Amino acid sequence: MQKDCPECGEKIIGRADKKFCSDYCRNAFNNKLNKDSKNLVRNINNRLRKNYRILEELNPKEKTKTTKSRLISKGFDFQFFTSIYTTKAGTVYYFVYDQGYLPLENEYYALVKRNS
Repeated sequence: MQKDCPECGEKIIGRADKKFCSDYCRNAFNNKLNKDSKNLVRNINNRLRKNYRILEELNPKEKTKTTKSRLISKGFDFQFFTSIYTTKAGTVYYFVYDQGYLPLENEYYALVKRNS
């Protein structure tokens, strides 16, 4: 039984369970299949990376304080974070990987680094 490559239509030679004629066709087929979801993931990862770099730049000594306007001026996006940590007292920290921030009064933020 002859099978054709779903990407380019060429005859497949080799193992009986082979689905594509080459690695190129396999990759091209799967990239087309996952294109929309990959763009979403790529955009979110780019925002998380940018937020992480901003927190890391503003918090070189693992604990500091900054303003909301300073974060925003550097391009920080408060909608993107990787986890939330709530203390026993009910204080809520937002983390981008190991860099975190805590909203304080008067639009100030405490920046912290989580020790691993």
